[in-house]
Amino acid sequence: MDSLAERFVKFSNWSRLVKAIARLIRFGKEFKRMQKRTNEATSLEERQEAELTIIAIVQGSVFSKEIKELQSRVELTKDKTSKLYRLNPFLDHKNVLRVGEGRKELKRYGLLFTCLCSRAIHIELLDDLSTDAFLNSLRAFIALRGNVRQLRSDQGTNFVGAVRELLEAIREMNQENLKQLGCEFVMNPPSASHMGGAWERQIRTIRSVLSSILDQSSRTLDSSSLRTYLYEVMAIVNSRPITPHLLNDPSGPQPLTPNLLLTLKTSVILPPPGDFVRQDLYLRKRWRRVQYLANEFWHRWRKEYLLGLQQRQKWQKTRRNAKVNDIVIIKDEAAPRNDWKLAKVTAVYPSEDGYVRKHILTGINRVTSVKPLRPSQRSKSKED
Repeated sequence: MDSLAERFVKFSNWSRLVKAIARLIRFGKEFKRMQKRTNEATSLEERQEAELTIIAIVQGSVFSKEIKELQSRVELTKDKTSKLYRLNPFLDHKNVLRVGEGRKELKRYGLLFTCLCSRAIHIELLDDLSTDAFLNSLRAFIALRGNVRQLRSDQGTNFVGAVRELLEAIREMNQENLKQLGCEFVMNPPSASHMGGAWERQIRTIRSVLSSILDQSSRTLDSSSLRTYLYEVMAIVNSRPITPHLLNDPSGPQPLTPNLLLTLKTSVILPPPGDFVRQDLYLRKRWRRVQYLANEFWHRWRKEYLLGLQQRQKWQKTRRNAKVNDIVIIKDEAAPRNDWKLAKVTAVYPSEDGYVRKHILTGINRVTSVKPLRPSQRSKSKED
């Protein structure tokens, strides 16, 4: 174990080490099964297995005494010099040493609320998918955001159970007070997720980016860090502009966003100062890890959100060109988190085929020419 772990330092970076170990593991499996050796690139599953193998080898060289005691199913010696003394270590099913709450893995769930008027979102962290967990999160949402006139959802088992419990509670309440503070719970028919497009769309765009970023993170988040991360995601999604027509006047107010409607503050929720890099994923400072993941979500979600606004299918019919006074979203990689750059088209330059491929945009404190983007608001005309 020690000699093998010492060889790891000969690799220039983590990626090269993972690829080498992945190929070594593949060769061992092929030799054991008497298969012909392949030279194909290693798969994602093979690299994930290699990462766990590397971690187990390094842990075996550093915490060999503790691992032997855990494998023999005896309590750890109360040695205060051990870094695992105050933790609760255990070996998972792949013999990787972990510390936590005595379980191999703790799942957490996100409950997403979508406003049907402003498209604002709110995310609550659930410990499980029980009815009690949903009702507690619903009460937390109402305590923060106020009473809800109507709730719509699919027929999840926890939602159905919540309806039953709510109906039982309603029978015990004063009917007059209930009419003033009541909340209607509407459920879609079974297997009809397409009827919930208003919130299913939000769930899909957020979950796809959220899952991919968390999967790339080699270390799991604790409950506190995950809750903070979900709140950062909530702030990012709610910062998108929904009424950019206010930019028709360059000196006018900022466009409306869900955050502005919720907080009544025009200032952008900027990230904390500092440069957050990938190495923060492996440091003990969990708040830096959360901020790095939030920045990654901002870059990924903004890119996919803007692509979702564009119609990318083949043009089967003539569509109008961008015109003067159209409002566009500028794709600025250097823009800070939650800051959406909007601009107004002040001049257009058609190509020989008649299509506009170059604009002059007027934004806040700058005039620049860029490639055309999809207008987020279009002027009414007879061509539309």
